[in-house]
Amino acid sequence: MNSAQRHQAAALELRERKRTIDLLARAEHEELDAAWSGLASKPDVHPVRGPETGLVMVRGRIGGGGSPFNLGEVTVTRATVRLGSGTVGHSQALGTDREKARLAAVFDALWQEPATKDLVESTILTPVAERITAGNRKKAEETAATRVDFFTMVRGED
Repeated sequence: MNSAQRHQAAALELRERKRTIDLLARAEHEELDAAWSGLASKPDVHPVRGPETGLVMVRGRIGGGGSPFNLGEVTVTRATVRLGSGTVGHSQALGTDREKARLAAVFDALWQEPATKDLVESTILTPVAERITAGNRKKAEETAATRVDFFTMVRGED
């Protein structure tokens, strides 16, 4: 594998990891708990950090591209765990649900292991992505239903 191919493979892996962490952060506690309960053999999980809750400053930009400003603080819970195999998983999620953060970190670690990656994809990531897509579609439909098309009528002799 040459340098360009290694670079492309690393970029793809990074995008997949970002997608995974994003979906785990957006998963509901019940979805993670159901997936954990459904595991045939549960891995040994050792806490490395947390779960712990704190505040994070959220920044915004006027018009999306203007000067940044501090919008306010949001509550975030994070966790880091190590599986018995040595794989480390991380999570961060809005809110104060410590168990959700711990479970998300566990599933992040399981996603990194080749033997359980497909299981995490099928039991958590795909259903969460479908739920989010359906919610976005519903919101777009509700917004479209209230859309008003304005037109200008020109008065004159023509």
